[in-house]
Amino acid sequence: MDIKERFSHSSLSNMVVQYLKEEIFLENYKEGDRILEAQIAEELDISRAPVREAIKELENQGLVETIPRKGSFVIQLSQKDIQELFNIRIMLENRLLEKIINEDLLDEKDFDYLEGLVQDMIKTAESTEDENRKVLEVNKRDVAFHHHLWKKSESKWTIKILTGLYFQLQLAMLIDAKKEENLVQSAKQHFNIIKSLKEKDCKKAKESLRNHIITLSQKVESCS
Repeated sequence: MDIKERFSHSSLSNMVVQYLKEEIFLENYKEGDRILEAQIAEELDISRAPVREAIKELENQGLVETIPRKGSFVIQLSQKDIQELFNIRIMLENRLLEKIINEDLLDEKDFDYLEGLVQDMIKTAESTEDENRKVLEVNKRDVAFHHHLWKKSESKWTIKILTGLYFQLQLAMLIDAKKEENLVQSAKQHFNIIKSLKEKDCKKAKESLRNHIITLSQKVESCS
């Protein structure tokens, strides 16, 4: 595999990070699967050093754990872990939404961008693509949606905390990857968030976000 063609804009170790993330989110590596440095280096036709660096970066991002004398594995999230992650996300994102509304930090260009992302999510969710690939692409747009709001909030440290949690949240949401109607429903819920932000209604914005995240957490629980 020519990884340089696939991820041409990054350094080699970053390319491997992106490759492994995609493999995890496509469930080619499942929770608890061992990640073999030598095997990946051979698959990608590269040396082991950038693979080692990539695995270390995935540890830092909370997607991989390395156990001494056993190796590196995709993390396994318990139901308790998942619920805690969702609760933290609700608390922190609610504060960002409140700041965005109170300080009037969004304009029409922002709303056009956010609405475009949601339309792309729905279109992808309703497509005939491979299910895992479909979920990966919807999640990419979901990340872009929420990251845009985080960035507009101008809350450096809160963004840092949320970014550190987001990959684990994506991994948790993959449990719900197999049902098209769930993807479409989840995508459409973003319109409620946009509507309440346009109306500058803090209460509705928080409720819309909470309902969206609670829906996700309930689906994860029902599939676990």
